[in-house]
Amino acid sequence: MSSFPTTPEARTGEPRAVPRRLLLESLGGGLGMLAAAQTLAADTSAARPGGAAPGPHFVPRARRVIHLFMNGGPFQADLFDPKPALATYAGQRPEGANLRTERKTGGLMPSAASFQPRGESGVPVSDLLPHLAEHVDRICVLRSMHADNPNHGPALFQMNNGTILPTRPSMGSWMLYGLGSANDNLPGYVVLCPGRPVRFAELWTNAFLPAAYQGTYVNHSQLDGDRLIPYLGAAAGSRHAQRRMLDLLQRMNAAHRDARGPDDALDGRIASLETAFRMQTDAREAFDLSGETAATRAAYGEGHYATGCLLARRLVERGVRFVQVYYGNGQPWDTHSKHDEQVGTLCRTIDQPTAALLADLHARGLLEDTLVVWGGEFGRTPTTENGDGRDHNHHGFTMWLAGGGVRGGMTWGETDEFGFRAVENKVHVHDLHATILHLLGLDHERLTFRYSGRDYRLTDVHGRVVREILA
Repeated sequence: MSSFPTTPEARTGEPRAVPRRLLLESLGGGLGMLAAAQTLAADTSAARPGGAAPGPHFVPRARRVIHLFMNGGPFQADLFDPKPALATYAGQRPEGANLRTERKTGGLMPSAASFQPRGESGVPVSDLLPHLAEHVDRICVLRSMHADNPNHGPALFQMNNGTILPTRPSMGSWMLYGLGSANDNLPGYVVLCPGRPVRFAELWTNAFLPAAYQGTYVNHSQLDGDRLIPYLGAAAGSRHAQRRMLDLLQRMNAAHRDARGPDDALDGRIASLETAFRMQTDAREAFDLSGETAATRAAYGEGHYATGCLLARRLVERGVRFVQVYYGNGQPWDTHSKHDEQVGTLCRTIDQPTAALLADLHARGLLEDTLVVWGGEFGRTPTTENGDGRDHNHHGFTMWLAGGGVRGGMTWGETDEFGFRAVENKVHVHDLHATILHLLGLDHERLTFRYSGRDYRLTDVHGRVVREILA
């Protein structure tokens, strides 16, 4: 409330003289309120620019998500969904082999992997993943996933953005919009990828959500000081000088915004400048692996994926809400040829780091409220492509969840005897998203944003929470 006196002149809006003392007193009160607002904002763990949702709808089981994304699409019967019938009927084309995929395929091709029941639960895991198999009692395997499109672009959009179109906010943006950031000095949503996956930045877009909720892409293969996040540090000048310069720039931005009226994009840029200034210290520390023990580094192993898993743990430990770790550049799991050879190499590079991540989170007390999600945008066909490859299969594939309120040591759903399609307790991508949001304390039907005359949500008009897998 203004401290100016309410006079007839003031009520009529006629111009009038204001004593200098009164003007200074009023400005002083306004500055005090600004200072109080800044203090309150600094004390809250979930600043929400742009009119975001007011936090969880109910008590969450998970407070953060690590999404291990096997871009390209792993074959479910190589890893977590054994199909012995593939060997029995090898080379044949049984009923169901004509399901629409991207390319023409031939007869059934057996998996080169063998399976053993693992852990106290006895869930079968492929011998291609011996380290991860040791943690199967913490994992819920979803064997009945299905999606809407067999092409990489639309399938990537659906898994990340909830729709096959490139115009909707990504899952991480929706999560950050609903919960806010838990660390004002780091982005709330970080994407680690050593290169460019198909469709690139559209996969972590904020779309029509406020710009502050866009994912921050980091090519972690360039783990080398300032090169990791370009232009983060100022070329010259002390931190105090930078702060003064930024304050001036922000005042100019604010004046520009006040003159133009509400502008979410400009608000996002203003917030990004503040985050970038604070990141100069916190981001360098978060991405500096020199403080990790030799034992921890050895446990995760070497390679881009191993580094991504270790960085994911460090980031969620420091309050980052959503971290995606893309397996690699392009579509590494897209095994249209030399499938068995490629899968052997791919599994060797993910097995130890993934197991180490689960063990590390558990040892630090983080797994209980950190949801780990593993999988690709779809699976692959049980039939062969060109003799030694497998085509895309969106009709039935496997993902798994661990931690964050999920029951471990179980499987949910089934595909048919060959692995063509999900047939029992089917889980659509919309259902997966609804379940992830539920574990975060968010009702997927209530987490909406009004844009262009209608309310949008991550699950569109679909989605069922898979309550059967909740602990």
